[in-house]
Amino acid sequence: MPTYVYAIVSAGHPVRLDGLQGIGEPPAALRAVSAGDITAVVSEAPEGLRAKRRDVLAHEAVVESLMADGATLPMRFGLIGPDDARVAEVLEQDADTYRARLGELDGHLEFHLRASRDEQDLLREIVADSEEVRELNERTRSGTAAHEDRVALGELVAREVAERNGRQAEKTLGRLLPVAARAARSEPGSGHFLNVSFLVPTASSKEFVDAVREEADREGDACTFTLTGPLPPYSFV
Repeated sequence: MPTYVYAIVSAGHPVRLDGLQGIGEPPAALRAVSAGDITAVVSEAPEGLRAKRRDVLAHEAVVESLMADGATLPMRFGLIGPDDARVAEVLEQDADTYRARLGELDGHLEFHLRASRDEQDLLREIVADSEEVRELNERTRSGTAAHEDRVALGELVAREVAERNGRQAEKTLGRLLPVAARAARSEPGSGHFLNVSFLVPTASSKEFVDAVREEADREGDACTFTLTGPLPPYSFV
C-alpha cells in the first residue's frame, strides 16, 4: 500500500507519536521508517486523497508536534511514496542532504509576509512626480488624447508602478533581513509589492515580529502588511 510522508527527522529525534492521528477516515496509524540516522514519519495513504480540512489539520498537527521536540523537515501535504521500502531507499540515498537541511532548520521557524500599497495613493504619487504622466493624463481626461497617447499613458503608469513597488520591496526586505536567517521570495501577485517567507531563529521571533510592526508603522496607512506565523518552515525544505 502507498506510504504517506509527513516529515523527516534525525534518528536521534524522540518521534513521540502517542496521541497523534494520521490522515484518513478512520485516521491512519503513524509509524517511523528509518534508514541509518534519518527517519521519516509516515502512515498508510488513503485512496483518493484530497486536501480536506480534517486531513490538512491532521498533517499539520503531526508536523507541529515533531517540531516541538527537535529539528524537523516538514513535507507538504500530499507527498506519497510507493511503499515503506522505497521511502527508506530515498532516505538512504539523500541522507547527506537531509542532515544538512535539518542542521539549517534546527531552532528556526517560518513567517510569511505579504505587503501591499493602496493603489490610489500610489497613482497620486506617480502623477505628482511625473510631468509626462500628468500631461498624458490631462489629455486623456479632456478627451483630446490620441489612441497612441492612451497606450503610452498605460505603459508609463504600469512601468512606474512596477519600479516603485520593486524599490519598496527591496527597502522593506533590507530592514527585515537582519532579523532573519534567510528569505524566500515569491511573485507578489496583483496588488502586492512583496510576498516573502522568512526563516527566523525561534529565539528571535518576537524581535522579528516587532520589526515588521515597526516597518508597517513607518509606511503608514497607505500600506498593508499581513504577517502569518510562526509556521513550519515549508518554504525552506
